[in-house]
Amino acid sequence: MITLTDTAASKVKELLEAEGATDLALRVAVRPGGCSGFSYEMFFDGDFAADDEKALFGPAEAKVAVVVDQASKQLLEGATLDYKDGLNQAGFSITNPNATRTCGCGSSFS
Repeated sequence: MITLTDTAASKVKELLEAEGATDLALRVAVRPGGCSGFSYEMFFDGDFAADDEKALFGPAEAKVAVVVDQASKQLLEGATLDYKDGLNQAGFSITNPNATRTCGCGSSFS
């Protein structure tokens, strides 16, 4: 299962509150495609399958639910989702120890 840093969880919580959708979870998935074979997909979701893996992340005031399907779980085991907001980097990024190769855009891996 992927983990979220406190910074990423706080940003997800902020986005959920801005949407008025605090009852939704962040779904993180891996789909075939991209220039390296797989690509990451993240979206807010309220429709869960019985075998989805669900976990809570973040500091007490910013707990968010994260959901991963069983097929994606294998490819995201040990991965970390972080959020950066700086001059050189801004946005969410995934560090995945299972990725043997990534593309130049950073959104796909194999």
